Amino acid sequence: MFFFRLLSYLPLPVLYLISDLIYLVARYVISYRKKVIDENVRFAFPDKTAEERKKIRNRFYRNFTDAFFAETIKMLTISEEELRRRFHVVNQEIIDEEVQKGKSALMMAGHVFNWEMAILGVALNTKVTAETVYLKVNNPFFNQLMLHIRTHFGGVMTEKKAFRKSMITMRSQPRIVHLAADQRPPGSENRYQREFLNRPAYFFEGGEFMAKKMQLPVFFGTMTKVKRGHYRFEFAKFAEPPYDSHLPHSITDEFCRRLEENIKNQPDLYLWSHKRWKL
Repeated sequence: MFFFRLLSYLPLPVLYLISDLIYLVARYVISYRKKVIDENVRFAFPDKTAEERKKIRNRFYRNFTDAFFAETIKMLTISEEELRRRFHVVNQEIIDEEVQKGKSALMMAGHVFNWEMAILGVALNTKVTAETVYLKVNNPFFNQLMLHIRTHFGGVMTEKKAFRKSMITMRSQPRIVHLAADQRPPGSENRYQREFLNRPAYFFEGGEFMAKKMQLPVFFGTMTKVKRGHYRFEFAKFAEPPYDSHLPHSITDEFCRRLEENIKNQPDLYLWSHKRWKL
């Protein structure tokens, strides 16, 4: 942990120089998950030429190394001033207002770079409690490191299994609950299959269940990369009670539609190396 903290004190432009080297290794030396990335991008964008899809893959490598190395490490010690300068949150007040009225609100987003910075950005900008539900990293050291990073500005992190218990307090302790809703659920979970970027995929429906069971409003977080190290994250409400007239899967379907739109606007920001479509 001490080594990563020291590394984190380096200016981000210096960390980007190291990221550049990692990018060259990922792209040219080890071709990190190249087959998975190429297959995913090919299905997602059948109308694009081979050269256009190659550009998406190569830009993905750049975003991947920047996000997972330079930016994530920097977030361990980043100042409020620098984070506000680099990560602009739009419409934070519309989700805060729901919580201030005494009702929890769900925020659903996807694995669009840099989602880790979004956890800090929302925690820094919100006037209410922000809780993120996460999947534990298998390596205990890196799991603890990520918890330190993600709670740098006071955000609450709750492991997925533990969240089932903490749900009980959502009425008595209103808060924003952030769900990365495009995780691929294991076979042991209740899951919903639908088309996503031209291929069938499974989705968790925890957000759908909570929203309709507890009558909660739901917001989508759209990520835009402005330039290297600078992002824009915008909240928009896309579902609210009463849900009596809603069809089954209506919230999950609308989440998928909005996420597809976010991905198509900047396709190199999505986590294409993830085996998302493995059924």
